[in-house]
This record gives sequence, structure tokens and C-alpha cells, in this order.
Amino acid sequence: MRTAFHDLDDYVSIPRVTGLRLSPDGTWLAASVQALTGDRKKYTTSIWRIDPKGGPARRLTRSAQGEGSPKFLPDGSLLFISRRPDPGKSRTNDGAERGGPGKGTAALWLLPPGGGEAHVVATLPGGISAAETAAHSAVTVISGPVLDATRVAGEAGDEETVKADTRLREARAKAGVSAVLHESSPVRSWDADLGPDDTRLFAVSADAAADALHASATDDGASDAPPPRDLTPDAAHAFFEHTYAVSPDGAWVATNWYWWQGERYRRDLMLIEVATGNRKVLLSDPEADFHDPAFAPDGRSLACVREWHDNDSGPGDQALLLVSLDESSSGENEDQAGERGSGVRELAPGFDRWPADPVWDPEGSFVYFVADDGGRRPVFRVAVTTGSVSRLTPDDGHYAQLSPAPDGTALYALRDTVGEPPTPVRIDLATGAVERLPAPGQRPTVSGQLTEITATADDGHPIRGWLVLPKGAAADHPAPLLLWVHGGPRSSWNGWQWRWNPWLMAARGYAVLLPDPALSTGYGLDFIRRAYRAWGPRPFADLMAITDAAVARDDIDESRIALMGGSYGGYMANWAAGHTSRFKAIVSHASVWALDQMMATTDLPMGFFPEFADPEVLSANSPHLSVAAISTPMLVIHGDRDYRVPIGEALRLWWDLQSHGKTAKFLYFPDENHWVLSPGNIKAWYGTVQAFLAEQVLGEPWKRPDLL
Repeated sequence: MRTAFHDLDDYVSIPRVTGLRLSPDGTWLAASVQALTGDRKKYTTSIWRIDPKGGPARRLTRSAQGEGSPKFLPDGSLLFISRRPDPGKSRTNDGAERGGPGKGTAALWLLPPGGGEAHVVATLPGGISAAETAAHSAVTVISGPVLDATRVAGEAGDEETVKADTRLREARAKAGVSAVLHESSPVRSWDADLGPDDTRLFAVSADAAADALHASATDDGASDAPPPRDLTPDAAHAFFEHTYAVSPDGAWVATNWYWWQGERYRRDLMLIEVATGNRKVLLSDPEADFHDPAFAPDGRSLACVREWHDNDSGPGDQALLLVSLDESSSGENEDQAGERGSGVRELAPGFDRWPADPVWDPEGSFVYFVADDGGRRPVFRVAVTTGSVSRLTPDDGHYAQLSPAPDGTALYALRDTVGEPPTPVRIDLATGAVERLPAPGQRPTVSGQLTEITATADDGHPIRGWLVLPKGAAADHPAPLLLWVHGGPRSSWNGWQWRWNPWLMAARGYAVLLPDPALSTGYGLDFIRRAYRAWGPRPFADLMAITDAAVARDDIDESRIALMGGSYGGYMANWAAGHTSRFKAIVSHASVWALDQMMATTDLPMGFFPEFADPEVLSANSPHLSVAAISTPMLVIHGDRDYRVPIGEALRLWWDLQSHGKTAKFLYFPDENHWVLSPGNIKAWYGTVQAFLAEQVLGEPWKRPDLL
């Protein structure tokens, strides 16, 4: 049977549900859905209405620029972020526009609960990146990039942030200046060049939201809402990869706050008073990060994740914390991080998994969270008073975007598996039953079957993974095998993958092995510790053990196997190339080649030094030192906008392969990042990989992709 995975044009056309948020009264869900634009050159996101009772999904927004990040105000008004133009911009008495977003600038919009036209709530000259709302107040806190106007001669340092930011942007544009002068780390993040602006937090008042809601009743259809109020004028790089939450009454913001000093860094948990901008440190430890804050329904405590840093003794662990808040605090400014506060305890002591994305039940008795666990990502519940943990979803699901129903009977979430893309579901809290809800598009039929596979490593540890089998694989028709190594390396093959989709390869007749070797999450801290400072040899041995188990099956062709990996998986592809000749082909995407070079040029060098600062450890784990031993044909793939694993890794790998006379090809994307995201380049990526494997694994003549 032909499926969407047999044709790349059909595959990139599948709608993708990327976000979910439940309305305050629990009557509907706002879902972000990504789909191809009419010209099929990019994806855009719209917001859909999902019925918790199972009625048909309905599209709410339709602009060409797209809409995303849905959030609700207490009255049911829907907030979203969009770059679309505002047809009802406010105008001054002389006819000049005000209050609306500039061309291509992301603004915060409000859609009234009773329907009607959406209106702009807030804008920033550099655009709005995120928004978070309060459960019982119309106060909204937004984040966005801001230029520091005090760096321009003649600007008054105490001028209103938005006006000063606008003037400085105009001055830089007029002067033709794009340069950035850095005085501290970081300078890059994934695919973004940081600076000259930095992210700050702003408060949007309840009055501003009300103005937007009632704008259609005014003479000119425009709101006179005041500009957003700057809460963090001295933030600098503090909000590098930040997460934050607003208290139920809208009085406080809890956020992580980065501190940098050379190779040392930490993320404190900070509490900011919305009325004054004053702040205090809730949690601070030089050896830990605190993130993902979630306020309790009564606002008197919050849950968050503590993540210990790696150190000489081993990898850092993670835990869920409960923090009691001192309501009597004046919120006085604290420029320096203090000691970790009292009234802090682990919510689930002894829980040997890494919790993420905590949310509270309506009564404040439980905290729900997700965690990788044995090739799945189930939902867990911890009792606040006892610390007792229970698993709510016993299936193979990978869950995200948890939203508790206001009556406490259900959780709504996005659920996916290795064999099914994300879809909205309702989880019955009494029974654990999971009900799929109607979503845009049809559930795609996969091109094979999914099974689980296990093996025992040479040190006695059990290793498990998923095995995707193509239709027709049998003893008399064994399938060629592709071993895929996940990135991270602290990650797991436990959910749907749009970028590394095994069903596209199954449609071509390949079996795909998706194993979780040492360093994978979901098997406890000791499983990660097995390969700490041993990125190469220990996971490689695990991978060979489970590959041996796979090829021992009579429906797998041991003589036709290949290895593919991206990021850390690309590192392992390079490592394997220099340490075995069992594979017919190796595909290395966004890969680490020379560890010493990568550590000094990545956007986050401090993340690698605890493991590889020792020169002997570094040399023992760098794939480039084994280039002379490579005999397997390789396909090297990299994007120039990749700052986590910079393009220099691919350039050096390519040169080393060429200069040593190795068989290789290099697929280069000038405008892609660590991933490959545009529809055309996705097809070019898969088309090249499939052609390369057809030549090297299947023995077919090389056929260069048409557009390359």
C-alpha cells in the first residue's frame, strides 16, 4: 500500500501539531498547527480550535504570516504571537501610525472570547518572542530583544525603553552598522547571532488587554494601550535560553537568570515583582541550574527543575523541587546571587529519571510532569505532601504540553510515538485511558511495523531499542538494515521524528534500528555514567551489541547494513568509521569531528569542558585521530548556520577524508542550521541520503538528485 512516506512531496505536506493550551473553562483547546504555504517553500503556523468532547477541529487564524504560541487570559480571550500587519493601527491626531507592529515584526494579538476580529495588545521594536499569562489576572509578561540606548552618545539612560530602542535601531540602520561588540559570553545560540540586543521581560497591563478587547467599540477601532513596561533593564545575557512563569495573581514572575564568568556559569531562579521590577534570588547554587518554574494554584509555592552540572566525579543529575515563597518579602533588588533559600525540598526523592515540564493540578495536591523512561516519555504524578510518584500513562506514548482540566478529572496533552506524529489527547486521571481528539489532517499510515529489540552489552548491561521493519521483510526476503544513532547524547529514541523519520526509509525497503546506548536518558543516572568521559568506546560497544542482535534475525540482511547519525549521532558515525569496517556506508550529519576544535568554537563551550578538559580524555574520544583507518564510504552533511556544532567540523572532516583518499560526498546547506527545516531542503536531504545508500548498500548506480 502506498503511503505519504513513499513520496517526499506527500511527506512534507503532512500537517504538524506543535503546541496545545486548554482554555480556562476547559471547553476548548487551542492548538498550533504547522503546514506548507501555498508555494510549498516554507511552513507557517496557524491556530486551531480542538473540541475536548471529540467534535471536529476548526481553524481560527489564517494570515499568510502565521500565528503561534497560544495563551489564554482568565476571561477566555486568546493571545497569540504573529508577524501579520494590523489593519486597525492606532493613529495620532496628525495621522501618523502608532501602536501597531512594524512590517515583519512579531506582535502580541488578542482574539476576544466571543469571536470577532483580533487586535494588537503589545508590540516591541525588535518583536515579541514569548508571552506568559496569569491564571486569575489579565497581566501578561512578554519577552523580546531590546537595544541598550545608553550606548549611544546623547541618549538619556532613563528614557522610556521602547522609544530609546526604536531610535537606536533607526540609527544603526541609517549608518549601515551591523557589527556587534561583545564583552562577555555567550555570542551565539544554536542558529542565532546574539547581540547587539538582549532579551528582556516586559509587563503588559490588564488595562492594555481590556483596551484591545473593546477596541472595536471605539470610533477608529484602535486601542490606546500604554507600551509594555520594562521589568529587567539590566538583564544583559541573563535570559539566554530562559523559561519563566507568571503567578496566578499576576504579581510575580519566576524566571531562570544566567550568570557568566569565563568557563563558569549558573542559572539562578529569580522572582521579579511585576509592579516594581524588584527582584530576589529564590534558588542559587554555583554547581546547578534551576529552570521550568510552575506556580502552585494558590501562588504560595512553585515547582521547578534543578539540574546539577557535570563535574570531576560524574554527570549531573536532575530533580523536581518544591519552593515555598515568602509572601512578606518586599522584593528588594539583589544584584548578586545569594544562598539557596530555605523552604526547599525535593518533590520526588529517589526518582531515578529526569523530570521535565511540571504543571499543577487545580487543587494544588499533585504536580504532573513527564520524563524519559525506557524508550517512552510517560506522564507521572507526584503527591506534594508525601512525595509518592505514580505513572499515569502505561502505554508507549511520548507526552508533552500538559494541560490539566479545571475540574481535575483529566489531563490534555500532545501524544506521539515512534510510529505516530503528535496529536491532542485526553488522559482520564481515574483510569489512565487515553483518548485521541480530532486534529487537522489525517493520521498518516506508516510504511511498515514497529517492534522492540534488546541485547546485552559486553559489560552485562541490557540495551534496548526500536526496530522499524518494512513491509515484506521475511526470512526469504531479508531487509537491509540502517543503524541510526540519536543526538544529545543525553537523549532517547522515544517519540516521533520529523527530521529523522524512519518510515521514509522503511518505504524504500530498509529496516531501521533505533537503539538507546550508554548516555541515553530514561534508564537512570548510572546508565549515563557508564560513558561519562567515554563518548566513543562505551556507546560504540553498546551499539555493536544491539546491531549484532538485529542482524541475527532472519528477516535482516547482515551483508547490507549502514550507519547514520546526526549531532552526537554524527560524532558516533565518525567514531564508527574509524573503528569498524562492518558498514557498507556511513552518513554523518552535523557531526563532531575534532573535539578540541569543536569545544572552542561551539556556541556553548562551557557545556563540554567538565567532560573533556583533560587532554588525555579529549584525545581518547576525538574521532579525527582515526581518519587513516576509515575504509567505509561516507556522506558528510552540514548547515552553515549551525552554531552548536559549527561548520568547521564538516569542513575539516571533508578535507581529512579527501586528503587521505577516502570515498566521500559532502552535502552542504548554506542557509540551514543544526537541523534542516525548509521543505525544499528536507527533500534534498532525504533524496541525497537515499541515493547514496542505494549506491553503497543496494549496489545501484549512483543517481545524483535532480536539483543538486
